[in-house]
Parts: sequence; C-alpha cells; structure tokens
Amino acid sequence: MRRLAELGGRIVAARRAAIGSLAPYVKSAYAAVAPDGGDCKVGYATSLDSPEPLAPDADAAAIGERLLERLREVRPKEIERGVTLAGPHRDDLDIALGSLPAKGYASHGESWSCALALRLGSYDLLTADDGPDAGDDGEPVLILDDVFAELDSGRRTALANRLADASQVLITAAVAEDVPDALRGEVLRVITGEVTADA
Repeated sequence: MRRLAELGGRIVAARRAAIGSLAPYVKSAYAAVAPDGGDCKVGYATSLDSPEPLAPDADAAAIGERLLERLREVRPKEIERGVTLAGPHRDDLDIALGSLPAKGYASHGESWSCALALRLGSYDLLTADDGPDAGDDGEPVLILDDVFAELDSGRRTALANRLADASQVLITAAVAEDVPDALRGEVLRVITGEVTADA
C-alpha cells in the first residue's frame, strides 16, 4: 500500500504542476475564442482535498502520505464495494466559467468553447518559450475535429483569428462551408473510403 501511495503522490504532484502551468493559457484561449464569454478557469480537483485542502506547495512525498492515510481509511469500504475509492484515478479537471462550474451550468456553445480553450491552451503551452518542450525545433500538430459545426459565426471567426499563426493545423468538417475562408489550405475529401485532393 505504501508503494501505491508513493507513486500516486508523484502522479498527483505532476498533474497539479501541469494544470498550474496550463491554467493561464486556457484562460487566454477562452478569451480569444469567446470574447464575451467571461472567465474560464481550470484547476485540479483531487479527492485528497477533503476533509481539508492539500497545501498549494505540497510535494509528492506529502501528497503520498495523505494518500496513504486515505487508503487506510477507506480500505474496509473498498473491500465491501470491490472498487478503489482513493487515488489519482478518482481525480478530475475542475473547469469553471466565472464563479460557476462549467459542468451543469455552461451552455452548449460555452461547453464547446471550454473544450477548444483546453485544446488551444495545451497547444500554446507546448509551443511557449518556457514550455516543457522549449528548445525543440518541432511544433505540435493542432487537430480540430469538426469543431466549426458547433460554433456560431462569431466564435468561428474568433477561432480562425486565433489560429492564424499556427503552422500545423488539421481540420475536419462534414460541411466544407463551416470552415472559415481564412483557414482554407490544402483540402482532402474522403468519400466512401476514397481520398482525393482538391485541385
């Protein structure tokens, strides 16, 4: 059990650090895609924050000790239910729009904008000068799978403007007209398994 807690502590610490680095990029990306949509905040929600929150500067060892306590505490319930009730697999992203949680309160368009902000924020973090891959020559490929069909015209335009500087973007669309003209590059059509390039 101690080894499980030690490794779980490392995972939670790494995730907290990653989300801490990602959060400002998500906020910025949401503001670009949904300029009138308010503030989008992302955090890390861990079951170890109860009954009292983990210290913001808690290291992997301290988190591992908290996890070990929790594992010992819930052990009888785990045996009874046949599931593991504590650990990193029970954690999740905490996404909020303003002061309300996105889950249950965000509209369809706001939910899509949050999802896009996460994708764009991750891309921005990876391409930042101080990002985890700083110094690499390659740029990640940004893949957007049929997102424009879910956005109104204002958000489509805002997203197109946001992607202007990205050099490797793959966009899929069931309806070609959904993709703004500013993002039209090489077009490949897939029809009944056959791929053809527009001339």
